[in-house]
Amino acid sequence: MTPAVEKERVSNYDPNKKNYVRQHDPERVARNRKQLARENFNGIDDDVVRGGRRARAKRPSAQQLMAPIRIEKAFMTAETITVKDLTERIGKPAGDILKKLLLLGVMANINSELDFDTAGLVCAEFGVELEMNMAKTAEDALTETDVEDAEEELEPRPPVITIMGHVDHGKTSLLDYIRHTHVTAGEAGGITQHIGAYTVDLDGSVITFLDTPGHEAFTAMRARGTQSTDIAVLVVAADDGVMPQTIESINHAKAAGVPLIVAINKMDKEAANPERVKQDLTAYELVPEEWGGDTIMVPVSAATGEGVDNLLEMILLQADVLQLRANPNRMAKGVIIEAKLDKARGPLATVLVQNGTLHVGDNIVVGLASGRVRAMVNDKGERVESAGPSMPVEVAGFSEVPSAGDDIMAVTDDHLGRQVVQERRDKLKVARVASTVGKVSLDNLFSQIDQGKVETLNLIIKADVQGSVEAVKQALEKLSNEKVKVRVLHSAVGAINKDDVNLASAFNAIIIGFNIRPDNNARESAEREGVDIRLYRIIYQAIEDIEKAMKGMLAPEFKETLLGHAEVRNVFRITGAGIVAGCYVTDGKLQRNAQVRLLRDNVVVFEGKLSSLKRFKDDAKEVAQGYECGASLDGYNDIKEGDIVECFVMEEIER
Repeated sequence: MTPAVEKERVSNYDPNKKNYVRQHDPERVARNRKQLARENFNGIDDDVVRGGRRARAKRPSAQQLMAPIRIEKAFMTAETITVKDLTERIGKPAGDILKKLLLLGVMANINSELDFDTAGLVCAEFGVELEMNMAKTAEDALTETDVEDAEEELEPRPPVITIMGHVDHGKTSLLDYIRHTHVTAGEAGGITQHIGAYTVDLDGSVITFLDTPGHEAFTAMRARGTQSTDIAVLVVAADDGVMPQTIESINHAKAAGVPLIVAINKMDKEAANPERVKQDLTAYELVPEEWGGDTIMVPVSAATGEGVDNLLEMILLQADVLQLRANPNRMAKGVIIEAKLDKARGPLATVLVQNGTLHVGDNIVVGLASGRVRAMVNDKGERVESAGPSMPVEVAGFSEVPSAGDDIMAVTDDHLGRQVVQERRDKLKVARVASTVGKVSLDNLFSQIDQGKVETLNLIIKADVQGSVEAVKQALEKLSNEKVKVRVLHSAVGAINKDDVNLASAFNAIIIGFNIRPDNNARESAEREGVDIRLYRIIYQAIEDIEKAMKGMLAPEFKETLLGHAEVRNVFRITGAGIVAGCYVTDGKLQRNAQVRLLRDNVVVFEGKLSSLKRFKDDAKEVAQGYECGASLDGYNDIKEGDIVECFVMEEIER
């Protein structure tokens, strides 16, 4: 702006005017802003002023204000650590850590779990020493609560008895007679499907009975029953003798170190021969007392009651010898006998209290489930407020269905129970990830097959109760052989749901349902994905069907069946069709889409497929001996006159 204009603008000012309003002057506003900037930022160095203007000063970065800190030692407080947590511990970017893992041959992401050895190798690459400093876990705190009882705190407890034996030898009938109830009607296939637990009061002396299924398919359930028992009663039919399940029961009892009492049942039968049974049992180191051995053998009849009282007396006598004791005045500890999901009451479990007393309202932790005891019902269907040692009760209040055979503990703090469950889940997650490495990955599945390793039949098992899940799982896994391995991807209690179908679809698995049905979403998803769902009530049917499926999976064996020969007499080049051999069938027949060999001086120069076959201009399915035809070989044109076309098929040999 020129000085003249500046003077003119200044001369407009009249101080005598009270209501003077200053006119807007953009240049003056700009000058005022520059002045304000100089006053507020007078500390800015000259080197930030360029082209006559002051540039905005850059704020120093965190690295400029703070000297870099080098981490030389880091600690792991658990068995595994995620990549994300490791970046925070050693102060390195996640990308750099993932690159190091890749160089070590480990494919990972920021949420991947690393064990101590792998994490240590990564830290060493960055010059950081990694040490294990395990913090006290919730599991450790839970273990500390399970203190050993003092001698003066122990009191006698009732014996826990397992009834074992071959199917149809009268095991359940004997227990029914003792309880004076009948629970055998309506069971599928005449087999007890679920473990039950019952108490019997005999003139003030209480005996707890566990009823384990007598079928060989329920080996796992029977083994669990034996592990939670004090005395095993082996029921052997006097008219049938020692059978395969009898032998299995003997082996389980011996493995668990449980004393055996033999009940020779069905003494009311005309064909009963108890002496033969005793003789047969000596082959398994069970010698009766009257023969100089130490095994109690009692002839009984579940139908008439003969000898049952004597059997109970022998049980109580053996229990006195064992001196069974427990401390009822402590937090409860026990074992899950059976578990199921009830639509109305939620997860339920039959709990056998082994030590202490379980009360309604107690906080509990069992396996991967926790909760609070909402209600307890004894074997007679009566609600109870507490359950002492050797008392079986059905408990409601679990967060989810526990697994049969799991230990259950009462805890004072509900928070501790939840922490224990979370730690167990984390460990299980890591274990599952580790167990699937090299097994279910698509990256290495084909390489395993190429290396001659076994093929795998994947199964998903769902059942109404946990005991059935374990039994079906073990029975099906026994079907594995040297060529096909049966692998259970997932097994659980409850209806078949959409997640099960998605898992089956991803790994080409068959879903086995035992006494349950799929929900509507699962059924629709299975139809859409082509997933095979098989539902059963009797385990034999499941085993039979899986055996058939396994035969379909085995690498088939083929034999070659020769169809005929033809001589190449002319070779034609047809536009759009390539080379066509004019042939004369000398024996047998040529068949379209069959396998062929092209022989030249009895040397095979080509083996492949007969892609086309014509009689004159018409397509022919086959051409018999004595006829001429035109033939094309799939992907091969070097055909010469005098060559011999040998036609054959590969037929699968039935197993």
